[in-house]
Amino acid sequence: MKTIWKFPLEVTNEQTVQIPDGAQLLSVQAQGETPYLWALVDPSAETKPCVIQTYGTGHPIREAGVYLNTYQMHGGTLIFHVFVKQ
Repeated sequence: MKTIWKFPLEVTNEQTVQIPDGAQLLSVQAQGETPYLWALVDPSAETKPCVIQTYGTGHPIREAGVYLNTYQMHGGTLIFHVFVKQ
């Protein structure tokens, strides 16, 4: 059986999050002042590293992964774009 889990993210260019193998990444949104990644997961699956890239609008991007989502913080004054590195 699968379920939806959320994983807290940092506002940083690149980070690694441990998620269950085979997870379907759904969305990234800010909840309060913390960004979260939501994923459809099999809780019994072993975890694997998932590299998340986050870039602010107008910031340089050397090599972006696959686009996942855009979220806002601080009342929409900060906009971040999230990619998954393959």
